[in-house]
Amino acid sequence: MAATQELVPLGPRVKALRDAMDLSLRDLADRSGVSAPMLSQVERGETSPTLVVATRIAAGLDLRLSQLLRLDEGGSVTVVRAGEGRTGGRKGHRYEVLSPALPGQRAELSRHTLAPGASTGGAGDPPMHEPGSRETAVVESGEVVLVCDTERHELRAGDAVTFDADLPHHFENPGDAPASLLAVVSAGLRRS
Repeated sequence: MAATQELVPLGPRVKALRDAMDLSLRDLADRSGVSAPMLSQVERGETSPTLVVATRIAAGLDLRLSQLLRLDEGGSVTVVRAGEGRTGGRKGHRYEVLSPALPGQRAELSRHTLAPGASTGGAGDPPMHEPGSRETAVVESGEVVLVCDTERHELRAGDAVTFDADLPHHFENPGDAPASLLAVVSAGLRRS
């Protein structure tokens, strides 16, 4: 049986993933057990790693080998049609995850709608994102208050905010009209 899927060039993918995680070659070498010179050669396309080495590189990037090689993916473009995102919510807070659930994806886009007086969570709720996560949100309509690590930040339509999403946080709608916001969470990418 002939293979129908071409493998992506591994070097540029390793470099892009390493850069997205803000890792130096030395950092990835320490995480993967693959030498920095070997990683550099792979990234420049001067050598192709063995399966064992590629598996170690994938592990250093917090991926499975199939994710690194994109064997789990059906193509380079995935469309999520309006209304087809994963939905949920409670007590006046509705959300829809607009990005597809793809393996190895390091960011997630979601739309949140808050009824008057509603919030995305509350004081004392544990952080919902992994250590090092960052979140950027833009208010589409209405007014919201971001409460992040006990500090309050008032936001209006068109305002954007970026914060450490691994800290306790939630959005509140203090107004008398519904509010909506778009949020992007980047997993584990915060620079220390």
